[in-house]
Amino acid sequence: MKTLPPCPSCGSLYAYALENSLVCPECSFEWEPTGEETAGNFIKDANGNVLADGDTVIVIKDLPVKGAPKPIKSGTKVKNIRLAEGDHNIDCKIDGFGSMALKSEFVRKA
Repeated sequence: MKTLPPCPSCGSLYAYALENSLVCPECSFEWEPTGEETAGNFIKDANGNVLADGDTVIVIKDLPVKGAPKPIKSGTKVKNIRLAEGDHNIDCKIDGFGSMALKSEFVRKA
């Protein structure tokens, strides 16, 4: 019997094949069995969805901005994000604030 790789998202060993892809029954993550994916390469939002460059996200919490008189309000839509390395792993532009770096734990995929 062929052994399938663990889920790159959550590490579950119970992945199964579905047509041309693999599916994790624990986190519902689907991926192509190319072997290139590793668990450390994914940036996830607050709900556990994997983010990619160009995605649109929504801020889930009021975020104070140093030097600005008002915070970024919950529900603000941020278009065309870029993923980056580090603690603040999303680079984006927000109307009324300009270029920002956000943490992925404070956004959800739109």
